[in-house]
Amino acid sequence: MELLADEYTSVYGYRKLTKLLRRQHGLVINKKKVYRLCKKMNVLRPQRTLKIKYPKRLANNRTINGSNQLWETDIKYGWIAGEHRFFFLMSIIDVFDRAIVTYHLGLSCKAKDLVQITQEALMKRQLFGKANRPVMRSDNGPQFISHRFAEACEQFEMVHERIPPKTPNKNAHIESFHAILESECYQQHEFENYQHAYEVVIGFIHNYNHNRIHGSIYDMSPYEYRDAIKLGIAKPKEIKV
Repeated sequence: MELLADEYTSVYGYRKLTKLLRRQHGLVINKKKVYRLCKKMNVLRPQRTLKIKYPKRLANNRTINGSNQLWETDIKYGWIAGEHRFFFLMSIIDVFDRAIVTYHLGLSCKAKDLVQITQEALMKRQLFGKANRPVMRSDNGPQFISHRFAEACEQFEMVHERIPPKTPNKNAHIESFHAILESECYQQHEFENYQHAYEVVIGFIHNYNHNRIHGSIYDMSPYEYRDAIKLGIAKPKEIKV
């Protein structure tokens, strides 16, 4: 009880109390006895609650023949020369129609931002009232393996799968978008400040979705391709990933 009343040892659990009883008082006592005594006196420290471990799902081979079946997400860094700091773009791309469904652009990039854009993407594609939700594919970055995102995927009734380490080809469509972003946007501008970067990148993504020609989808933009599929003008292209 003296140890538990002390300012420095009051935070100890029964294991550390056992060590002190042996060292300071020379008692021959084991941790089980100390545990029983602490329990009897109702002075046991609260046990730590174990966090739920969500199972890791590896990316499966899939055949995609329509929008909202498979989304890929990743993070791209950009450099603001005028402020000597990085900014972050986290995007979600639809593998079938190549559109950037939504994105987060900011000076930081956390799990909460990933949860937010995932919810936005589901709302934009009007999927909350539908049974089938897209599979979300990502690498193993800290935002993507977080408990917060795993809990959100359960709440949104989405499957989240992660590519094996060192296999960016499994996330090829978002990697391709980032390569285009680098060569056609980042390398064409020297950003003076965050506001400048924000305006340029926002404009680029809008043009990418609405106007930029993609050779893999009949030389259409992602939004043109989606509309052409809906109207029956274009034949859907099957994609194997």
